[in-house]
Amino acid sequence: MANDDDVLESVGPRLRTLRVERGTTLAQLSESTGISVSTLSRLESGQRRPTLELLLPLARAHQVQLDELVDAPPTGDPRIYAKPIKRHGTVHIPLSRRPGGLQAFKQILPEGYPGNDVTQKTHEGYDWLYVLSGQVRLKLGDQDFVLKEGEVAEFDCRVPHWFANPGPGPTEVLCLYGPQGERMHVRARTT
Repeated sequence: MANDDDVLESVGPRLRTLRVERGTTLAQLSESTGISVSTLSRLESGQRRPTLELLLPLARAHQVQLDELVDAPPTGDPRIYAKPIKRHGTVHIPLSRRPGGLQAFKQILPEGYPGNDVTQKTHEGYDWLYVLSGQVRLKLGDQDFVLKEGEVAEFDCRVPHWFANPGPGPTEVLCLYGPQGERMHVRARTT
């Protein structure tokens, strides 16, 4: 069981993960909470201990329970009450609880996502995706695949990759991401 110091130290990374998942800047969060950018930055980096006066407005801004911010012990209810996150025209529904570890998401990609720009990216980690409905076009290195309902793909993210929903209609995908997969993507080198 984690001691109080361990619990408090884990709040900063959890706050940062929530903010990044929602595509919010420190300045935007500061404006909505009334907490200074420097205090928010120090909280996220672990240089400032979280207090109830800071956590309450942050929980409201992120639309999460205070328990989720501090990783409160489970109350016996194993259900996860997912709150959809809308980003770049897609919907991400978290299906797991712990930021920073392996995370599961359901993603809904609108038809035509992300557009015509086929820019492959690379990053650390592995991606795993399962197509629930619709189809996904996956460009992996020089290969080009269309994954249909019931198909799954797993690949090393250091290989240049890109995916899209060629339609018709929206596509629903289950995805697993590890901590490295949550890092910022970088453009693949062109040859």
